[in-house]
Amino acid sequence: MELIKDLPDRLLFAIPKKGRLHSACLSLLEGADIQFHRKNRLDIALVKNLPIALVFLPAGDIAKFVGEGNVDLGITGQDMVAEAEAQDKITEILELGFGKCRLCVQVPIKGGAATVDDLVGKRIATSFEGISKKFFDDIDAKVATANGTAGTDAQKKTELVFVSGSVEAACALGLADGIGETMQAAGLHDIITILSSQAVLIASKKPSHPDLVQTIAGRIKGVIAAQKYVYINYNVERKHLKEASLITPGRQAPTVSPLENPEWVAVSSMVLKNNVAQTMDDLEAIGACDILLFAIQNCRV
Repeated sequence: MELIKDLPDRLLFAIPKKGRLHSACLSLLEGADIQFHRKNRLDIALVKNLPIALVFLPAGDIAKFVGEGNVDLGITGQDMVAEAEAQDKITEILELGFGKCRLCVQVPIKGGAATVDDLVGKRIATSFEGISKKFFDDIDAKVATANGTAGTDAQKKTELVFVSGSVEAACALGLADGIGETMQAAGLHDIITILSSQAVLIASKKPSHPDLVQTIAGRIKGVIAAQKYVYINYNVERKHLKEASLITPGRQAPTVSPLENPEWVAVSSMVLKNNVAQTMDDLEAIGACDILLFAIQNCRV
């Protein structure tokens, strides 16, 4: 991290160096036209077209570094932010729509606990100690209050066992009675979801380059929007324009252009990609023709 001290004129942007978020982050940076070359084995890369330095860190460390102001901007999971207890130290700018997962309590299907209350006083294997401790402390307190053992020696405490990998094997090996992980494993099932998470763009409360933070956030928002929409263009009789506008309302309103034939107009609009086939069917049903779709690489909405 010593090299960071030599980069006072650049915004420091933390990116997961590997794992499930890494490749999606690289695609996002490419879409936002953040140009860089990362030399082999180096965890810092200078951006060529903006005063930014990318810092490649473990996803679990990014929330801490952003929260403490060591870096200005970062991409990590909401679960990592919660585990680092950094929610009040960072600004969550944007949900990115990838890296979605759930942190669940899972138990063996055969002979496992029926509810999370049944796990009080048992062992829980997890790699998310902070989140799990807060969750089970609350469960322990609730159960103790209900059975009158709160504050006494008889109050049961759930034991957390930290495992960095192979968490799904913990029950089978006798290490734990339940696991607090998001995973599918033979013989296990969820009994409760502790946290739903996805990748987020986060910023320091006091970034060194606030204007540049807004620029990057705007570019990334454009990439995310472009992934959700396509651009549709078609011709329709003017008498059906109101119906057509209801089918393709766009973000604000459709763009309507006159044609040489005064009874017809050309219409352009952004439409949701996941519903575009139905949109085309509906347009065709009111007599629209020459319906064309165009991919959107980036946009500002």
